[in-house]
Formats: sequence, C-alpha cells, structure tokens
Amino acid sequence: MKRVLFALVAVMMLTAFKSDKPAYYFYNQKGKKVKYEKVLKAALEADVVFFGESHNNPIAHWMELELTKDFYKAKGDNLILGAEMFERDNQLILNEYLAGKISGKSFKDEARLWPNYSTDYKPLVEFAKEHKLPFIATNVPRRYASVAYKNGFEGLDSLDAEAKSYIAPLPIAYDADLKCYKDMLSMMGMGAHVNENFPKAQAVKDATMAYSIAGYAEKGKLFFHYNGSYHSDNYQSILWHLNQYKPGLKIVTISTVEQPDIDTISNEFRSQADFILVVPEDMTRTY
Repeated sequence: MKRVLFALVAVMMLTAFKSDKPAYYFYNQKGKKVKYEKVLKAALEADVVFFGESHNNPIAHWMELELTKDFYKAKGDNLILGAEMFERDNQLILNEYLAGKISGKSFKDEARLWPNYSTDYKPLVEFAKEHKLPFIATNVPRRYASVAYKNGFEGLDSLDAEAKSYIAPLPIAYDADLKCYKDMLSMMGMGAHVNENFPKAQAVKDATMAYSIAGYAEKGKLFFHYNGSYHSDNYQSILWHLNQYKPGLKIVTISTVEQPDIDTISNEFRSQADFILVVPEDMTRTY
C-alpha cells in the first residue's frame, strides 16, 4: 500500500510541474496548434504577409526575424520588407543607410526611430542592409496623423503638395462601421482622452501603409510587413484599404496575443488572423 501511495504522489507531482515551458505556440483559425513550418509554407504562397506584433514582446520580434531569414532563403531578391515603424518622409534616409551612404549615427539621429529600435527593429534593418533588400517606410508622418486627429480628414486638404505626397491619396476612404474604427470610438465612452477624429487618424495611418504596400506588392514577390497587430487584425485596417488600392492580392496574416495559459487558444482570438502566435502573458518585455 505504501508503494502504491508513493507512486500516486510521484505521478501527481510530475503532472503538477510541466517538463518544459514553451515560449509560444502557433494556432490556426480552427484553434489547432500548427508547426512553424506550416506557417512558413502558407506565407511563402502569399503576395503580402502581415505580422501583427505586440510592440514590446520579444518572442514576436524574434519570430519576425526568423521568418524574414526563411523568406529570404526561399525568395531571395524577390523579398521586400516594410514597416509601420518608419515614416514615408524618412525613406530617403533609410535608403541612404541601407546603401552605406550615411553612418548608423546619422541614421539614428535623423530618422525619428522608435525608442525600442535597437533591440527590436535594428536586426531587421541590418538584415536588409546585409542582403541588399528594399525596406519600405510605409507609415504616414505622425504630424499628419495629428492633423487628422485635431481637424478630421478636412485638415489634410490644406497641406501643400509635398506634404500630401507622404499621405495616401485624398480623400481617404473611410468606413466608420468597420469594427476596428468603431471600437476606437467606444474608448470615448470609457473615459479615454480621445475625440471623434481618433479613428480617422488611425485610418490615415492604415490607408497610407496600404498605399505604400500597393506600390510594391506584385505576383512573384513577397512583401513582408511588420506592424502592430491592431493594424491587421480581423482582416480590417490596412487590409481593408489595401483591397481598395490593389484588389486580388493573396494575403496571409499573423497576429500576436498573450494568455496566462498557451496550451489552448481563447475563442476570442481564433478568427483575428490566419495564424495566431500565442505567448505567455508573463513573458519579459523589451520595454
């Protein structure tokens, strides 16, 4: 009897402690775990891949780099990179750095880089530089998103021609009934310090990123875009605008979510992307 009790206690202890602690799992829309290789294979068949990251999640940033490396192995010079984190008026500076015409210090001083650039986005830019890949600054200059926030779309009309060249063509298409924009308006009811133009400013960003991607995306090439997950979740935001500018592209989306337990995926996340990268919510942060 003592031996049986000892064995039961041992089994209970083993089941109470996991033998490993995975840092992530990929899930598909059916809620099933999928291997990295399956995500890679599906993405390689696309014209555009959106990686929706959590900006301070190290697993998301690592996965972006790993996919970039494997995309390059398969696509070579037919790979194009682009990111929300770089604004269109800094494309010249980015190009000059990638071509070795300016120093890393000049690039850092002038390109309005995000605070977490060194840890999270520099590896992607350096990969592009090493392999001579185009890297597209897709986002609208933030000062023009601020104009839309303060004065609505009408505020953009008064900008001069050069300023407008950094924005998607005006007037910006906008559907206030899209969930991505309706949810932003709902923040007003929760006491957030936002006004009714908040989703319009977001739409200016989404449309400009979509317009930037549309200028390079084509069959036979793979455009890999890095952005916050809200900009591509639920096939809205950037994707809605991209389908206005260049319909017919084959698109694959990846989203990042955080959960207490990653052994299953919450139903609320299953439909927001083709593949969902699920990471423990206590994962360390890059900032």
